[in-house]
Amino acid sequence: MTAAPTTIAEAPAGLPTARQVRTHLRRARRRHHEHSLGDVLGDAYVMVLFLGMYGWFGISASRNMLDSPTVGQAEPGVRWWLALAALLAGAGLVWRGLRAFGPLLVTPATQSWVTSAPIDRRAWLAPRLAVLVAGAAVGTAALGVAVAALGGVSDPATLGWAAVAGAGWGAATLALSVVAQSSRTGRRWPALAGAVPMVVAAVITAVVVLTGRLGEGLPRPSSTPTIALVAVAVPLAVVATVLAVRALPLVDRATLTTGAQFANAAATATILLDPSLLTGLVESRRWRRVGRVRSSRFLPGPGWWALLQADVRRLRRHPSALLIWAGLVGVQYAAALALPGLAGAAQVVFAYLAVDRLTGGLRAVSRSAGLRRALGGSDALLRGIHVVVPAIGAGLWWLLTLPSLPSVDAGPAWLAPTLVLGVVAAAFRAGTRPPIDYGGATVNTPFGMVPVDLLRQGSRGPALLAVVVLLQLFLG
Repeated sequence: MTAAPTTIAEAPAGLPTARQVRTHLRRARRRHHEHSLGDVLGDAYVMVLFLGMYGWFGISASRNMLDSPTVGQAEPGVRWWLALAALLAGAGLVWRGLRAFGPLLVTPATQSWVTSAPIDRRAWLAPRLAVLVAGAAVGTAALGVAVAALGGVSDPATLGWAAVAGAGWGAATLALSVVAQSSRTGRRWPALAGAVPMVVAAVITAVVVLTGRLGEGLPRPSSTPTIALVAVAVPLAVVATVLAVRALPLVDRATLTTGAQFANAAATATILLDPSLLTGLVESRRWRRVGRVRSSRFLPGPGWWALLQADVRRLRRHPSALLIWAGLVGVQYAAALALPGLAGAAQVVFAYLAVDRLTGGLRAVSRSAGLRRALGGSDALLRGIHVVVPAIGAGLWWLLTLPSLPSVDAGPAWLAPTLVLGVVAAAFRAGTRPPIDYGGATVNTPFGMVPVDLLRQGSRGPALLAVVVLLQLFLG
């Protein structure tokens, strides 16, 4: 016996349509707005002007830096393929970000008064979808032009093809993320859509690194791949947009509000300059996804030995930290090929990023006084125990990436241990940062009030890392 197909119930007669509700809300907001349309257009013009000016300045400065003797000359084919791998990896990260944000989201007031009412869901969400698709197309078109310009392209026709390719892939990605948002829980294709480009990027990076280490050159493709990307991206964007419009009625309230929670945390963390507000939410979601775990006994020994085993077991239940740690090894070798003159500085920065992924236990202990009281012992002892795993990870990562440096960048014998200790110290300072105190001093400058004390607290770990990078640049 087969079940009858489910259909979307039509709204009862007499209820306002989505357009009527939207018009009523727009008129209500206008009563509280003090800015005219001219003010809004003026602000938009200034924003676009600043983005264009500083964007072009950044592209020009980056091109000059890539061609400077300080960075070192690399084969154009190597940089082209590594740029392609970076774009693919960025596409995978953007997909994960879109899945975390929604991308369609509503505020709690909209959830209570609109999405809970019998209003046509497709008619209500369609304008938001149109704005998001248009914004994604414009943003990725500008990104395509910037990447092409960084690659040395100056032909207007080629830059136009790059813009069309970027716009098509951006619109397709946004529309497909809306389709994924409407999918039922347990579907595998949204996870595969984000994993495939990152796996391909890892494969391309590995091939380029192995080929470059063997001393073989890589050819740089012509403009044919760009035209092929356009031929695939435009039809894919059209099909994905149609599928997204058809999937709008299936987007439920739970997925609409989950992204709003993440967006509010990101906005609050940006305004208050406190990344822990966002990372705390991300870690909470991650551990909720772990769900049920298998319990096992610790090896017998003193209390510090049990805490050390617990910190190691934390990494086993958080495999993405180890995956990122290992992935940064390949990134370092790729950076050494693309930017030979900055290989040493890149090693310090990537070492910090790799070690920071291993400081989950240190952050948990440092941010919770109740947890430290429950574990017992002094604060210095607890923090010292939880810095063992990051220190071992830093030393092992440094040994694995040491062959990526040219022999002339090795420096004196004492430099490498000093840099490793500096990286561990920077990660330790970032992981043990106390809660932000917003009552510090500010300085009045021609650009406005600058919260000096707030910036000092936020740069607790990166400031020490900058000192380590300068040490490597001068002595490496």
